[in-house]
Amino acid sequence: MNLRGARILLVDDQPANLDVLCELLEAEGYKISMAPNGEIALKIATGAETVPDLILLDVMMPGMDGYEVCRRLKQDEKTRDIPVIFITAKDLTEGVLEGFRVGGVDYVTKPFRDEEVLVRVQTHLCNNRLSRELAEKNAELFEKNRALEEEMARGKALKGQLSMISKREAENWGLEGFVGQSPTIRQIFKEIRLMQDNPGTSVLITGESGTGKELIARAIHFGGARGEGSFVPVNCAAIPAELVESMLFGHIKGAFTGADSERTGYFEMAHEGTLFLDEIGDMPLELQGKLLRVLEDGEVWRIGGEEGRRVDVRVLAATNVDLQRRIQDSSFRQDLYFRLARFTVTAPSLRERREDIPLLARHFVHLFAAEMGREAPALSAGVLEKLAIYDFPGNVRELKNIIERALIESDGAAIQPRHLHFLPQAGTDATADSSESAAVVDDIPLNLDEAEQWLIKRAIARTGGNISEAARLLGTNRNRIYRALAQEEHGGI
Repeated sequence: MNLRGARILLVDDQPANLDVLCELLEAEGYKISMAPNGEIALKIATGAETVPDLILLDVMMPGMDGYEVCRRLKQDEKTRDIPVIFITAKDLTEGVLEGFRVGGVDYVTKPFRDEEVLVRVQTHLCNNRLSRELAEKNAELFEKNRALEEEMARGKALKGQLSMISKREAENWGLEGFVGQSPTIRQIFKEIRLMQDNPGTSVLITGESGTGKELIARAIHFGGARGEGSFVPVNCAAIPAELVESMLFGHIKGAFTGADSERTGYFEMAHEGTLFLDEIGDMPLELQGKLLRVLEDGEVWRIGGEEGRRVDVRVLAATNVDLQRRIQDSSFRQDLYFRLARFTVTAPSLRERREDIPLLARHFVHLFAAEMGREAPALSAGVLEKLAIYDFPGNVRELKNIIERALIESDGAAIQPRHLHFLPQAGTDATADSSESAAVVDDIPLNLDEAEQWLIKRAIARTGGNISEAARLLGTNRNRIYRALAQEEHGGI
């Protein structure tokens, strides 16, 4: 250990002793300061910005003796950890014991033997430096443990919150969301049960928007061996591209501008549970490779982190786009597709199981009536007839919204056809559509930015607030709509 430059304070009322010790210790590279009595020694030790690393202190001095100086040093928080070696004229047992009682660590006797002085000084400088380093390491370790405990507590609380929310959703919208007796829905039940029995298999769930892809994922999770773990749903299309990696994998404090604290990623939140990646087709291409690596290795690296973290996560993914076409235009990785699609479930559109519409309609009536604290009203024959011939471009989600609004408008009475509100369907009234189109053209702003905002708002209104359908109607993706809405909130597109 290199001790050159260590600061040593010499305290003795005999100038000759100070000179001898100073010459000896300076030759070893130590920085020396001297005091002829105890009062000056205390001023030097406590008044300096940098306290001495060691003090050689004479016992017998006029005025304040060495024992009293040591007592006062040990009472001051600034100097209490400085090792004190007493200088004594005689090797008397009582004097040595008194020195240890007031806080000394060692002693040397007069006349000095150079080798003895150097060895004792070096030994206690080393011990003191090692003690300081150990204390610093312990403090650093304590802080890391505290931060880890806080993170684990936050993670546990968040996992508990996620699980609680997911279970409540599962009770409301689990397999009951697929009420029906059609052959199509019976096949879905069969596939769900098969995946419940294979908790390690990743699943790709395809189908139109509103068909219940997330409900299938929840049913697979809660009915299987991972049901006690967290179900963490992530909408890949709703996360800004620059935040996807941080949200999925987490980051450490200071990893990038704005990273003021560590963040646990969704993969770690879903440890021993299920991560549901909705709208997987909208994941940025540059992130797909990192996702594939995690799926293959079972290890996540937080942004800025120096070590990986093992995770045990089942991934269920969903999409309403044709991933094969995305693969052909190089916007989706084929190797990731094969890793996700080890088993594929296709959620049927409501048009493919029209015989289930009456059962689903009654199911939603009872569900919403219970939430409103009222008796479930009847559905008139006219209502069932109108529901039977409607195409439901929004599928089960649209049916649910139609029933909820109808229940509110009926105010507890039987639901009638006038309480149903459908989206306009193509070809229903060409004349009206033509007139409406002419009026619409006159309303379109001439400013390009305003026109884009106007079109987005109109598409969202036309689709009943369904962002996916609005994006499809406009021939764009959901990210663009989300960005436009966010920019509008901050003063315009």
